[in-house]
Amino acid sequence: MFPIDIHPHGSLEELQNFTLGLVDGLRNLSELGEIELGCTPRTSVHQMDRVHLMHFESDKPPEQKVPVLIVYALVNRPYMADLQENRSLVRGLINAGLDVYLIDWGYPDGADACLGLDDYINGYLHECVEWICDRHGLPAINLLGICQGGSFSLCYSALRPERVRNLITTVTPVDFHTPEDMLSNWVRHIDIDLLARALGNIPGEFLNLTFLSLKPYRLSGQKYLDMVKALQDEQSAMNFMRMEKWIFDSPDQASRAYREFMQQFYQANGLVKGEVTIGGKKVDLANVTMPILNIYARDDHLVPPASSKALEQHVGTKDYQSIEFPGGHIGIYVSGNAQKLIPPTVGKWLAER
Repeated sequence: MFPIDIHPHGSLEELQNFTLGLVDGLRNLSELGEIELGCTPRTSVHQMDRVHLMHFESDKPPEQKVPVLIVYALVNRPYMADLQENRSLVRGLINAGLDVYLIDWGYPDGADACLGLDDYINGYLHECVEWICDRHGLPAINLLGICQGGSFSLCYSALRPERVRNLITTVTPVDFHTPEDMLSNWVRHIDIDLLARALGNIPGEFLNLTFLSLKPYRLSGQKYLDMVKALQDEQSAMNFMRMEKWIFDSPDQASRAYREFMQQFYQANGLVKGEVTIGGKKVDLANVTMPILNIYARDDHLVPPASSKALEQHVGTKDYQSIEFPGGHIGIYVSGNAQKLIPPTVGKWLAER
């Protein structure tokens, strides 16, 4: 038996300080007002059903002539890439001289249940690329894929390599069967067809609970104990609430696209096997011959580094570079270190090509 060293007076003092901090924090929280998200002025320049192609404004003309299109995941809202002024991948890319576009997939409803990966990749994504190419008089543009959006970008680049000049993938799953991939290990034991038949479109809340369950103590317990300290001043409280709003602003997933992605990518590991089929065509990563910059996060619990690093073994490009970011899946976009590293690196890498 190990002795338990408890000091009643110290424990009471700690509890009192926690309670006082909580009171102050709740006061600050009540005075915050509306939580604004997305700091960079932007315009919807093209719409397809619920999908919008957004163009971000800049105070000066871009230094680089070839625009970059950010392809975000379906499972969360894309304003994570433009969360606030000092934590914005978008603003950093603009400051690095780039002309930045982004796909906002919108909020699917019951009418979108039959949308599949072909609709998203050969339909919406391709139409966005074509629109930007036509507007700028270019044969190809740069793609920057984020998480699942990186997987979509890889598929698109393999199917239509002539439209992609350079490809940047960030925290992108490629090999879905690496040993440390807890999410993949879970998904492989789920009857996806039964789940989709039972739920129709997959609720965003369902996916949120799944992601939180990967680190239950840290994401569902410790975070809210740490919240008391975070709420002690207005700016920290606003930062915390922006993240909370983003985390729980999760669109439902179109039933067919969800089913196809889970079965072909997670369960069958088809991307690295060359077995993913989209629009009747196989996705062969050997066709991805344009320059690639692959950025992964060392402490990523959603997309383990090994999953992203596997990309080099399967693509056909001779111009491949990878960068390890010392942080987690979300920190790669919103941490202070990320602002200093990621946008300038992307800007320099593109300028050289």
